[in-house]
Amino acid sequence: MVIAIAILSFIYYTTSVSLIPMKYFIANWKMNLTAASTDELLNQVRKSVKLYKDNVEIVVCPSFPSLFVADKNSKESGIRIGAQNCSWQDAGSLTGEVSATMLKEMGVSYVIIGHSERRQRLNETEEMINQKMSTVLKAGLVPILCVGETFSERQEGRKDFVIAGQLESALKNIQLVGKKILIAYEPVWVIGSGQAVKIDEAEHASRVIKQVLIDLYPNIDVKQVVQVLYGGSVDSKNVSYFSSSDYLSGVLVGGASLDAAEFIEMVKIISEKK
Repeated sequence: MVIAIAILSFIYYTTSVSLIPMKYFIANWKMNLTAASTDELLNQVRKSVKLYKDNVEIVVCPSFPSLFVADKNSKESGIRIGAQNCSWQDAGSLTGEVSATMLKEMGVSYVIIGHSERRQRLNETEEMINQKMSTVLKAGLVPILCVGETFSERQEGRKDFVIAGQLESALKNIQLVGKKILIAYEPVWVIGSGQAVKIDEAEHASRVIKQVLIDLYPNIDVKQVVQVLYGGSVDSKNVSYFSSSDYLSGVLVGGASLDAAEFIEMVKIISEKK
């Protein structure tokens, strides 16, 4: 079984480290900011972060109504645009949904998929997440797949198996040749808590993730196709721990990225830790 093999054999990644040439700073603004306040925040940060665009891939993920203004404002600043979600279908009778093709036309390059808030509060299933991965890749966009355990799953010692299971379900029948994906390890129990996990625990999760991918895709160079991020109560006080790790390629940031000074400081720190 793929999951069992992955969990038992991830020691491979304990001794094999690939230095990542580019670090990622993904800002997930969730259901915050109007189009006007999105424009205002980007105006505050774009000139400063432009200095670091050669070292850091900066991605902002505003709400759907703010995507157009975000794309317009971010041009020439080095900031890329991501969406917080998309439909699992290309088109059809799905009132209120937005397709990956529509997002691409609006200037979107990245799409967050499987965030724990959608899994838990909006009953997003593993099958839906798998279909979203397929449609996003088909559209030529880069998925940011979120995986992570709940507090009870952690207490029961099932963290590694939960992560592996989420990966296996999300990537079922997905071909990665010629593709690029980001996987964000976001332990559910720390999101919004103000307390990030220790770096060794984040690195352990990264090794598990990479080994699962090696077992799922033995014929591709996983290190070239997949980058692992950490997300969960990241701010300017702790971002250096994650950005300096050889096992992690950057961070997915929530609330702290809504503050212009914090946004700029985190990007600066990540750039310096390259």
